[in-house]
Amino acid sequence: MGKKTIILGVIGADCHAVGNKILDFIFSSAGFDVINIGVLSTQEDFINAAIETDAQAILVSSLYGHGEIDCRGFREKCQETGLDNIILYVGGNLVVGKHEWTDVEKKFLQMGFNRVYPPGCNANDAVKDLEHDLLIRGKSKWRVI
Repeated sequence: MGKKTIILGVIGADCHAVGNKILDFIFSSAGFDVINIGVLSTQEDFINAAIETDAQAILVSSLYGHGEIDCRGFREKCQETGLDNIILYVGGNLVVGKHEWTDVEKKFLQMGFNRVYPPGCNANDAVKDLEHDLLIRGKSKWRVI
């Protein structure tokens, strides 16, 4: 089995390019084929890239706090285009204001995301989760300290 393809990008009017490049480096170094659609991306950009590349997962990043708005209906749009089983991750500063993380996580899980990551999380956690969710447990040779 070859490399697993993942779509990575920053959703909405968010332009945090540095974090996006760091995540690209981490997931690429962990052995994933990363298709980085960059910043200021729409749901359709993520979905079209996943369809075009036959990706197994979509990783959505947001730092400016409007992820909740930008991600509404994402799972439903995936299903409408035939991406019923695609794995969806989301992470970053996803809501405006201070909220209990458990409430934020619950909200995004209810929206259909498989995994939700808080601001400042360790990228190794997402690598391990992705390996597990894509059934390639522990295959990466590189880890961020």
